[in-house]
Amino acid sequence: MNPAFSKFSRLINNPISFGFFLFQKLPAAFFAGLRIQYYDDQKCVVRIRYSWFSQNPFKSIYFAVEAMAAELCSGMLAFGQVYMRNPKISMLVVKMEVNFIKKATGTVLFTCEDGAAIQAAINDSIATGEGKTITCMSKGKNSANEVVAEFLITWSFKAKTS
Repeated sequence: MNPAFSKFSRLINNPISFGFFLFQKLPAAFFAGLRIQYYDDQKCVVRIRYSWFSQNPFKSIYFAVEAMAAELCSGMLAFGQVYMRNPKISMLVVKMEVNFIKKATGTVLFTCEDGAAIQAAINDSIATGEGKTITCMSKGKNSANEVVAEFLITWSFKAKTS
């Protein structure tokens, strides 16, 4: 595991420092009300709630807010692995596919459990000096544990050369 991961994990698991992180780095996610429900090196769960700021005209959560939550839960797993890493690692979303299954209302939890695969892709990029991609699954479920959306988010990682 990346030694700086525990420092990043403490930052993300503290609601105040995470709120500041969001406000500074992802203000749209901050105002939409995205919150970390659970975070470790293998899994991240992001909570969104239907509210005035996250709504669409159809009385459900706006698809862009769902996309932010889906990307954030896989992105936090990736960011935790590249945080303060030497060599520095660039990361970028290169593709996104989505299947909206059910209307998203109330509270929705997006979960990504691809932490080990993300870590392996980053380590492989460092070892080979080549860019690596990985497709992560972020699945959103409502309070009845019904899947409302499934996002496939493809990340690209590349170790930067000095």
